[in-house]
Amino acid sequence: MQLRGTIHIFVLLLTLNGCMPMTYPPGTKTNTARLGYNMFLTEDGANLPVRHWLPKTEPVAVIIALHGFNDYSHFFDPPGEYLSRRGIASFAYDQRGFGAAPQRGLWAGEEAYIRDLQNFVQQVKTHYPKSPVYLLGESMGGAIIITAMSQNAMPDIAGVILAAPALWARSTMPWYQTGLLWTLAHSLPWLTLTGKGVHVMASDNIDMLRAMGRDPWIIKATRVETVYGLSNLMDSAFNGATSLHGNTLMLYGEKDEIIPKEPTYVFLKQFLLTDTLAKTVAIYPQGYHMLLRDIQAPTTWKDIAAWINTRPAELPSGADNRARQVLSTTN
Repeated sequence: MQLRGTIHIFVLLLTLNGCMPMTYPPGTKTNTARLGYNMFLTEDGANLPVRHWLPKTEPVAVIIALHGFNDYSHFFDPPGEYLSRRGIASFAYDQRGFGAAPQRGLWAGEEAYIRDLQNFVQQVKTHYPKSPVYLLGESMGGAIIITAMSQNAMPDIAGVILAAPALWARSTMPWYQTGLLWTLAHSLPWLTLTGKGVHVMASDNIDMLRAMGRDPWIIKATRVETVYGLSNLMDSAFNGATSLHGNTLMLYGEKDEIIPKEPTYVFLKQFLLTDTLAKTVAIYPQGYHMLLRDIQAPTTWKDIAAWINTRPAELPSGADNRARQVLSTTN
């Protein structure tokens, strides 16, 4: 019995050592991407649900909004409604593996997310040839946009808006955290994590957080290999600070407990080395990670609308002045 148990353990260890974190990329290209009323048909035939918030007249601008990790297109409902009343159209879609998109809970890989974004932008530009198109990304969505902007195939856009982008690269994580993630991803990639017992506040909007907890489309248990994929993406985004050129608005909350200050401020220092006059950084003293849904979220919406419509010397909230103060005292 002891020998048999030893053999079983040995076989188990061999099996675990053979595990690898997987990505689940798109299938073969079978058609041309197409944007419908509430669905985006991708090149490989996947249907990604789409939400839109449209003004009553021809839009002065169009925003394509990418949601964060384990979230989905519903995240942009409040700001989308606000912006539509100010002449700005907005579109958001469920990215592969999230919301009601195919392969829920599985990581499609950076290339897949970037390619879908490129095709979606092209479709929106075809539908609105006279309106400037902006990209807006929250958390993971911001990391995807940063990485996508370094690609030659990215269609021209009028500007980028980043709301607390996911920039917690491995180079800024403690060794035990990166080591544990690597070990789990290469031994138990299918293991799911719920985040229970992790005491961080994503937002001060408690009613909104409770609603997310009841929302069946929000992913509550995450595969380790999906977290590993997100970490790869954050590495790419963190290293892409100098690839962002032209009009960019970066929003960050001083009370963000999800993406730490250290990697964010290091990124911003690099980000501001080029095209400084075209870039605006806004830091909100009362802002948490979910800046667009916090209690003070209307302040960020107003800043975004002003930045798109008038490109003011100073944002209505004054958060850009706060950013200059913070960054001037940060090593």
